[in-house]
Amino acid sequence: MSKLLRGGRLGAVRKDVTKFTSSIESDKRLLKSVIRINQAHTTMLMEQEIIELTDGVKLLQALEKAETAKLNLLLEDIHVSLEEKIIEKAGPEIGGNLHIGKSRNDQVSTAIRIELRQNLIHLMTSIIKLQEALIKLAEEHVETVVPGYTHLQTAQPVTFAHYLLSHVDSLQRDLDRLREAYKRVNLCPMGAGALATTSFPIKRERSADLLGFSGVLENSIDAVGSRDFILETVAHLAIMAVGVSRLAEDLIVWNSFEFGIVELPDDFSSASSIMPQKKNPEVLEVVRARTSHILGNFITSATTLKALPSTYNLDFQEMTPVLWESLESITSSLDMLSKLMPQLKVTKNVFNKPLLGFSTATELSNMLVRKHKVPFRTAHKIVGSLVKKLIENKLTLSDVTPKLLQKVAKTSCGLSLNVNVEDIRVSIDPLEFVKAHNASGGPSPKQVKKMLKTRKQWIALSKSSLSDEKFRLNKAENTLESLVKSYLALDNSKRAKLINSSERVG
Repeated sequence: MSKLLRGGRLGAVRKDVTKFTSSIESDKRLLKSVIRINQAHTTMLMEQEIIELTDGVKLLQALEKAETAKLNLLLEDIHVSLEEKIIEKAGPEIGGNLHIGKSRNDQVSTAIRIELRQNLIHLMTSIIKLQEALIKLAEEHVETVVPGYTHLQTAQPVTFAHYLLSHVDSLQRDLDRLREAYKRVNLCPMGAGALATTSFPIKRERSADLLGFSGVLENSIDAVGSRDFILETVAHLAIMAVGVSRLAEDLIVWNSFEFGIVELPDDFSSASSIMPQKKNPEVLEVVRARTSHILGNFITSATTLKALPSTYNLDFQEMTPVLWESLESITSSLDMLSKLMPQLKVTKNVFNKPLLGFSTATELSNMLVRKHKVPFRTAHKIVGSLVKKLIENKLTLSDVTPKLLQKVAKTSCGLSLNVNVEDIRVSIDPLEFVKAHNASGGPSPKQVKKMLKTRKQWIALSKSSLSDEKFRLNKAENTLESLVKSYLALDNSKRAKLINSSERVG
């Protein structure tokens, strides 16, 4: 443990205790964010005349070199490690004032939020890329008819494009949820101190602005004592993980010989060590497994928080590795799927299989209702009896004749029907089936093309929104960087003018 925090209230600490409680490994990714926080905080302290200009400049000089400096990774966290390095560079008289008006409690929460913002933007970009890959593949299969399933049994024909768009829509809801979470992540805890702010005349809004936050997380107890922004994020990732896992599961099942609906590309598959005929969907299996980790991580996060007293507890630091792991798992899974989908082969004549020969039975019932005024429940019973008879005789709907249908209707319901061959043919044809299902959101090519157009508009808006947010964050980062460089480059009299100018702008 750093000597900075020892020698006052506490004496020496055991090395094994420091190692046990240390978050330094997880903190490494926060270094750049922690440096930026200290640059913004030091700038604010100078502007508020809480520290001398010359002292502030020396702090900024030390901070500027900190990212490439060799930090002590044997300490308890990155915050103390950085402060120790700044004191080493600027001296204890000046470096010792880096921590005026702040605490590790508000600093760590702010650093996590800065890093999480970037991760969320990256994740949302990955979602959009997968949506684009799904849409591009869907455009090639607007009229490719495949079986739809309920209870994992053949149900009704749909188009492969219609199926793919169902996942585009699910991902869009994931995107919407993350956008909402991002708004709450993008609030700044700096200035909340340990839990009760500070008696120094700091300007919290200035620090938030310099760090690119949309506002201040106002209540100081809430600012340092809440990790619901992590819980909310991991909850949304868990919901997304369920959808992504189901997509992987569908492709795993449909890639099997028994289904034969799709074939995975060779470079996303593996061979068996003993069975030469095998083509194993290992990439998708790993996706399916890793998404389960995210569900576990949500439970870990929730149970970590549920019994904690208010304000800061060191339990919090155990949540951040779980957050980063969840983000890495879902983002890498999305990226892998985005690369796989364009190479996916889809079987276009899958309905040649006899096992799929009853999937249009509903439309045969509908035809009886429309053209022969048979009540739907009666039509359902007739066609159900027909299917039973066909199965008993190892036949399918393609073997139905008007005579056979009339006989079954008479036997099962006492009805006399005079159905022509063409009505039967159209009713049981899979492509005619999907064309007829033209209700809004249905699988007909007309509806699918309409949905494709709308989803492309969604993606364009999503890209524009993300681009605007990236620009805003980059602008804030560049503003802080330029301001720091200006302080470092000017003499004292000009620095005073710069401060007065920046105060008027702020």
